[in-house]
Amino acid sequence: MEIFKSHTKVYDILEKGKIFFFLSIVAFFVAIVLVFTKGLAFGIDFAGGTVVQVKYDTTPPVDIIRQKLVQDPLFEKASVTPFGNEGEVVIKTPTLEQKVDRDMTDIVKEVLNGTGNFEIRKVDMVGPKVGDELRTKGLSAFMLALGVILLSITFRYEFRFAFAGVVALLHDIVITIGAISLFDIDVNIETIAAILTILGYSIHDTIIVFDRVREYINESKETDFKKIINEAVSRTLSRTLLTSLTVFFVVLTLYLFGGEIMHSFSFPMLVGVTVGTYSSVFVAAQLVIWTGFDVNKYRAKQTEKLKREKEKEKMRSMYEQGTL
Repeated sequence: MEIFKSHTKVYDILEKGKIFFFLSIVAFFVAIVLVFTKGLAFGIDFAGGTVVQVKYDTTPPVDIIRQKLVQDPLFEKASVTPFGNEGEVVIKTPTLEQKVDRDMTDIVKEVLNGTGNFEIRKVDMVGPKVGDELRTKGLSAFMLALGVILLSITFRYEFRFAFAGVVALLHDIVITIGAISLFDIDVNIETIAAILTILGYSIHDTIIVFDRVREYINESKETDFKKIINEAVSRTLSRTLLTSLTVFFVVLTLYLFGGEIMHSFSFPMLVGVTVGTYSSVFVAAQLVIWTGFDVNKYRAKQTEKLKREKEKEKMRSMYEQGTL
């Protein structure tokens, strides 16, 4: 199945993509400004504290619940938000300074007494030290993944490709994090899992394009690198869009029907898949152009490498035959 007639037409991706590339740069810096000004809503996994999920038989009296909570010193800084299906609310409190000797479920039941018929569905508590540790490990996992990707692409291609690929990845992640900040999505373990998944997905899309670029460099006699890029991207457009749409609709299903609890994973994935597909087509290829990649130098380097491999193979053959 093909969306674009890639075997009969070459699209001028670089020329047509200049406006999109410019918009992408704008979105990148807007995302950075959002993160530094508005910040991120760290969930209990990273910030520490207590989350209580309460299910009511009827529509929860949110205002009355807030009034009840304010009267208790343990919950004076608590926030109350509707959660998922109608009838559920989530009560979030920061890490308590005073030690609590009683079960939190019993305390919440006493505080909410008189607000209606309800049941406590879940109580999660995370200490500040655990939150700091999870936050540090999440950042470490992200930086380690970037480092490994940089090394692997450098080994497989050359540094210019690796640099372009990693910058495109940072572009995807920063815009995704900016969207998380804009829409007040809780940042927790599921969010980190989504970001790491986006890293793998996006670099896989980019490598598909890079592989095709390398094939055309080796197979053709074309010296204009822009034409090679346009040819390579045009040949991968159908595959890229079909794969991306498949993933997008799966994640969209999770977002629409997975409930509030899945939003921390599905929302970043929706943004990341969209931006990652776009960056593989418009951003990564453009960045390779800007690094000053020279087709003739690359071909000369590959020829020299092939020559050395043949000489080694010849020496090995002579050694095995006893003629060395």
